[in-house]
Amino acid sequence: MSFRRKFSNSLATVLVSFAFLLALVPLISVMITTISGGAARFDLEFFTQSMRGVIGEGGGALHALVGTLLITLTATVISVPLGLFTSIYLVEYGRGRAAKVITFLVDVMTGIPSIVAGLFAYALFALILGPGTKLGIAGAIALTVLMIPVVVRSSEEMLRLVSQDLREAGSALGAPQWVVITKIVLPTALPGIVTGVLLSIARVIGETAPLLVAAGYTANMNYNIFSERMQSLPVYVYSQYTNQGNPAHAFLDRAWAAALVLILIVLLLNIVGRVIAKKFGVKTGR
Repeated sequence: MSFRRKFSNSLATVLVSFAFLLALVPLISVMITTISGGAARFDLEFFTQSMRGVIGEGGGALHALVGTLLITLTATVISVPLGLFTSIYLVEYGRGRAAKVITFLVDVMTGIPSIVAGLFAYALFALILGPGTKLGIAGAIALTVLMIPVVVRSSEEMLRLVSQDLREAGSALGAPQWVVITKIVLPTALPGIVTGVLLSIARVIGETAPLLVAAGYTANMNYNIFSERMQSLPVYVYSQYTNQGNPAHAFLDRAWAAALVLILIVLLLNIVGRVIAKKFGVKTGR
């Protein structure tokens, strides 16, 4: 290798390493700040109490945790079948104009601002139940709009990774196409599909704007997603930070603690997704 090529290679390595370390600076800074700010209220009371009747110190985020769980779970139950069936259609059946239109719409949905999804859900339920209606299910619909394109794209990629030889082998044995899909294609791509679903959940679980618009916020526990407003962790962080009372540090401590919980949830989902993808993912090599 000539001196010029060695120098270019070394320079590129240094620049890439520097860029990597530079990208880590804000990430590490956010983690350190969140941990130091949230450690003060990362206690049992925070996970077992709501904000009902609390106007100063004390209280917790149990109602927000429950709301986040119910809203995200409902959004997942709605979006995963729709996204998976759409990806199956695009990969196995989609031909011509219909497939192009669906692909275009999925691309458009991928790029829409999250606040638009919240406005859509709010307007939908306002038309049905009247203006000012804010429900947990409305927040779930908003997250569904954001999750569907992610599920479609990830599932589509994993289905395309399944070897065509497997499909042809199933068809050669006389199995109809739906049997080949359900018995061969889907089981083979399932680990990657699960990874995509987990990553889509991690993508929407921290959304604030659509839930603030569609689901609102409350200090009370609410286990019924179809009735009344429902709190979520991102909105809890926003409300605690923007509506500081006396003493102000109590509200800030709760906000930082909720942000820390949210980061840990997203981190856990990403780790689980990576582990599943690495251990059970579709192997493209022979």
